[in-house]
Amino acid sequence: MSEDMGLIVKTMARATIPLIGIFGTYVISHGHLTPGGGFQGGATIAGAGVLFLIAFGLSEAKKRYGHHVYSALESLGGLVFLGVAMLGMSVAFFYNTLWRKGIVFAGKPGTLLSAGYLPIMNLAVGLKVFAGLVSAMMAIAAYRRWKE
Repeated sequence: MSEDMGLIVKTMARATIPLIGIFGTYVISHGHLTPGGGFQGGATIAGAGVLFLIAFGLSEAKKRYGHHVYSALESLGGLVFLGVAMLGMSVAFFYNTLWRKGIVFAGKPGTLLSAGYLPIMNLAVGLKVFAGLVSAMMAIAAYRRWKE
């Protein structure tokens, strides 16, 4: 029995996965302006990873994106989150600034650069959530395959 889906599902997945990724990135990057943020955007992007797993099967997912890739992404997200938190605490607790060429810069309210560290924190959380959820789904799929 083949572990992947048919041609129609694969074709639709190829067309849909980039759109899901773009929408998840939008949710992460606009999380301080609209409902959403790192967790919601990361979970959305993880939906694209789960769709890839369903459409193409576990062996193709392992071949293209192994355990080490998701482990590195999850670690990177956690380290960026902690690093920015420590940087924010060293200046002032999540002080609403970004540095641009040595000048303290806070963007115009209502724009993407208006939230200081928050978009960076959302990006780190989104990366961690995406990698964690896809890793969990791959582990469940591998366990199911192992039980058979």
